[in-house]
Amino acid sequence: MTHQQKTNIIKKEIIASYKTLKAKYPVLRYQNFIGFSIFISCLLFSAGLGYLWYVDMIPAWALILGNAFLFGVLHELEHDLIHFIYFKNNRIVHNIMLLFVWLVRPLTLNPWFRRVLHYHHHKFSGTPHDVEERGVTNGEKWSLKRLLFTPDLVIGNLLRVVGLFSDIKREVDKGNLKFQTAKKLKLSGVFGLIPFTILSHVILYVFFTDIFLDFLHDKYQLNWVMPDAIKNILTWCNPIIYIVLLPNLLRQFCLHFITSNLHYFGDVEQGNVIEQTQVLTVWWTYPFQLFCFFFGWTHAIHHFVVNETFYIRHIAHKKAHEIMRKHGVRFNDLGTFRRANRYHEI
Repeated sequence: MTHQQKTNIIKKEIIASYKTLKAKYPVLRYQNFIGFSIFISCLLFSAGLGYLWYVDMIPAWALILGNAFLFGVLHELEHDLIHFIYFKNNRIVHNIMLLFVWLVRPLTLNPWFRRVLHYHHHKFSGTPHDVEERGVTNGEKWSLKRLLFTPDLVIGNLLRVVGLFSDIKREVDKGNLKFQTAKKLKLSGVFGLIPFTILSHVILYVFFTDIFLDFLHDKYQLNWVMPDAIKNILTWCNPIIYIVLLPNLLRQFCLHFITSNLHYFGDVEQGNVIEQTQVLTVWWTYPFQLFCFFFGWTHAIHHFVVNETFYIRHIAHKKAHEIMRKHGVRFNDLGTFRRANRYHEI
């Protein structure tokens, strides 16, 4: 069979398994209600953890781990919203949800701009102009630099923007990408960072610099410390840093580590969904998976059946994995770390 025939079979069988699941549990058909309930529950639990930390009832590490998990769930919810899965016919509620899942995850791109990059990702996954995945280190050789900048969308993208834009221009010159599409991708990538993403990253840069300088001062008596004015601003920002930014830094590192290594890059046959992703379920990825709601288990399923909720993917993932494995989708291809995410051996 051709890859397209295999893809059609995988898609058909997974959709059939979803229909069987929903027939067995009719409540799953109320996706707007379920999606909104998850949205409100995560926000309330996150606020509750923040309050408990603020009044010294739980330690900072518990707050960071708890909110990192909750924000991982909200990332999946945002992903569904980007595909208009909830409240498609009620744009007010839809956009309110999209706004709040961004505000509590401000290290990531503006979701309205990200929608442009994400739709392009589905159409051209693994190509040199797959801006969304390249922005999270996909396709780069593993090194200390890649590890350090895995969660970073500001400095990390500044370091790769020249190469990325050169590759986009080359693809336009070859006729593989329309000029207007290239322009739209560039603008979406840049404006998607403004203002919250850049501001949130800057706060974290200053926060960690302050910690490092205090360490040097205490350990080696080096007289390098932050000015009192900046320290006062950091003190004022402490609730935002601990309740929102640090959990998101952990969540974003875990998500980017998983997604950049389950997507293939560079030698993917365009339109061949089987070559776009693999399934990552190997045991040592579990700590990473926990804070991106087991993205490695389910995202490959999404590439075959796009317009389905994340919780259905999770509930039905075992059957989907069985179908995908039978038709050649890769599982736990750890060679991708050595091959800089290429599908084939280099």
